[in-house]
Amino acid sequence: MKKILLVNAARYFFDEGKSLLDRKDFQVILAPSGLQALQIHQQEKVNLIVADLDLPEMGGDTLCSHIREESESRLVSFILVCRDNPAELQRGRHCGANICLKRPFSARTLLDHVEKLLSISVRRGYRVLLRAKVKGAKDDATFFCTSQNLSATGILIEADRPLRSGEQLTCSFYLPGSTQITADGEVARTETMPDGKQQYGIRFTGISPEQTREIEKFINESLNSAL
Repeated sequence: MKKILLVNAARYFFDEGKSLLDRKDFQVILAPSGLQALQIHQQEKVNLIVADLDLPEMGGDTLCSHIREESESRLVSFILVCRDNPAELQRGRHCGANICLKRPFSARTLLDHVEKLLSISVRRGYRVLLRAKVKGAKDDATFFCTSQNLSATGILIEADRPLRSGEQLTCSFYLPGSTQITADGEVARTETMPDGKQQYGIRFTGISPEQTREIEKFINESLNSAL
């Protein structure tokens, strides 16, 4: 599960009164100040920080600079929110933030940046039939399942066949436009849905760079079409 730390920034994710972070694959952590955010990140090792430039105790740019200097936690993605003026934009460029987002912006635009930085799926109802095979299984049989969402690093599937965490499998499916994707993967998590169906999070362990780019292209096109 991806961890997102919002430093005085939760308000940016609301669109028409609804939170855009109400998702099972996000763990959202809140911090009111830059100093508390630094302490939380050192403990939690979050995947993404979204922070205002102007914060109590420590500015967002100073927070980002401190994190970039730390060997164990410096690789976190960072979105810095600032006003559209030269002084604030310069502070954002010099601190090492991945994205310096100028106000005003829409909540949907911010969420698009989050999804791209974390390589998580775009939940657009995209479903596809997959052909899968568990490596080393006694029956050595191919089975079919459906995808629930897709990212460049993995796929969530729904299958009638029971799978165990850690099982290795090969899966094959087609993206729109007849691009075939074949990848090796590992069952990273399992979940029983309220209707009794089984869902499995598959983490890709073997996929070519070309096919990764095809998935990223599909995700980006889906994002653009939704704007």
